[in-house]
Amino acid sequence: MQFEHLGARPRIHPAAVISPTAVISGDVTIGEDCQVLHGAVITAEGGPITLGTNVIVMENALIRASAANAVHIGDHTLVGPMVSLSGATVGDEVFLATGTRVFNGARIGERSEVRINAVVHLRSVLPPDSVVPIGWVAVGDPAQILPAERHEQIWAAQKELDFPGYVFGIDRDTPDLMVQLTERYGRSLARHERDIRLD
Repeated sequence: MQFEHLGARPRIHPAAVISPTAVISGDVTIGEDCQVLHGAVITAEGGPITLGTNVIVMENALIRASAANAVHIGDHTLVGPMVSLSGATVGDEVFLATGTRVFNGARIGERSEVRINAVVHLRSVLPPDSVVPIGWVAVGDPAQILPAERHEQIWAAQKELDFPGYVFGIDRDTPDLMVQLTERYGRSLARHERDIRLD
């Protein structure tokens, strides 16, 4: 399914293959020989998304751009099943394994591997040829790669990256943080009410 969102329509190369159950919404460019499989969602929420050539987006993956953070995925990259990628730049020949999470402002260098259920956190930078092991977390610039059980060290780096401030423009110390966050984000997402189905 394809949708016009905020006046922008997807641009899909004729040699790309898009599953009929995938959702492509807004300012999305999909390059030659890309494959987007069943249940994948690629949604440009105010910022553009670009997939290079020979990118594979597998089942139930979510790729989302925001007005502040566009998405670019380089050539010959595989986005595995149930990956969540938001507002990030991914180099050529990258492998994002099943269940990985990549957050706003992250940059993943070419030929890197982010393995099953690993995380590349907000504004974190992985140099080329990096590996984030199964279930580990990459956090910071340059990224520290840490096992999940080192939560205090991850949190120390993560706190400085300021997720609520960077993504939602809300100070972490706001007393009613979740009230402000859900109301502001909800108003932004409500813009989908005016989407136009194209197919």
